[in-house]
Amino acid sequence: MNLILVGGHSRNIGKTSVVAGIINALSELNWTAVKITQTGHNICADDGLDCGCEVPAHEFILKEEKEKSSRADTTRFLAAGARRSLWLRTRQGELISALPTLKSEIEVDNYVIIESNSLRRFWTPKVYLQVLDPTIDDFKLSAQQFFDLADAYIIVNKNGELLEKDLKKYNWKMSSINMAKGVEKPHFIVTPEEKFINKTIVDFLRQKLCD
Repeated sequence: MNLILVGGHSRNIGKTSVVAGIINALSELNWTAVKITQTGHNICADDGLDCGCEVPAHEFILKEEKEKSSRADTTRFLAAGARRSLWLRTRQGELISALPTLKSEIEVDNYVIIESNSLRRFWTPKVYLQVLDPTIDDFKLSAQQFFDLADAYIIVNKNGELLEKDLKKYNWKMSSINMAKGVEKPHFIVTPEEKFINKTIVDFLRQKLCD
């Protein structure tokens, strides 16, 4: 299996858009796309709001998306060109219990892309991307834990112009990574206008998937 994980340092910064952009740009690979949502105390880890996707304790729900006209993230994956789109819901800290079922569901698929940071704890993908918005201070624990394991970073430039203070914050983070690893990792800047994807990212992914 050729697996790509897409995580991010905070909520609502464009992770789903990045996943949809990759699916669309590399549509010939017939992706299976997976959205992982973890909840706790009726709060959704995706958006921090009251959660309608809460599951009972020690249980999980894995559902294949069939709807093609809603605004759900899993529907966006289908609209982008995914062959299949799945939504896995678990409680915070209980993702591991769902992994055998998820693995069984996708193990025959050649190209799989999953929106998740936490899965990096258990699986090693072919490519792990972290999406960053330097204008947002919040930094999820799951993103911090696996930040230096990312193969590349996608920097979201929402307004078309990153401010100097934002770039300084971003450069400080990258310097920490480089010092720890001794190498500079790729980073790509994207905008909403280009739908969070560009040719440089596509070329990078093609090379990684062909290694």
